[in-house]
Amino acid sequence: MKGPEELNNSLFHRLFRKQLPLESETTLFILVSALDIFMTWILLSGGGFIESNPVARFFLDHWGRKGFVGFKFACVALVCIIAQIVATQKPHLARLILLVGITVVSFVVIYSLTLWMRANGLA
Repeated sequence: MKGPEELNNSLFHRLFRKQLPLESETTLFILVSALDIFMTWILLSGGGFIESNPVARFFLDHWGRKGFVGFKFACVALVCIIAQIVATQKPHLARLILLVGITVVSFVVIYSLTLWMRANGLA
């Protein structure tokens, strides 16, 4: 019979012995999503801006910024998990999901940065 340490090591090695599919795309999606959360936090902190996503605003209004950040990262995690599941059968579709996500969120980050620059007289 295996002890708890052997079971944990075995599970660890099964899960992490090889690369996950689409690691680069997933990492980039997480990065731009974190930038989106950061820029939203900056805009909300400066005053004069509101969260335009009604679902995110619900979390912000009911659980504050921690709830808002938790919601946003839960959404990011959900997209990453879906992409990894899809990648087991259709890697091209999973890559497309992540690339579309990266593109959309990148535009949101650029727009947020533009708003911040205008609000601070830098543009």
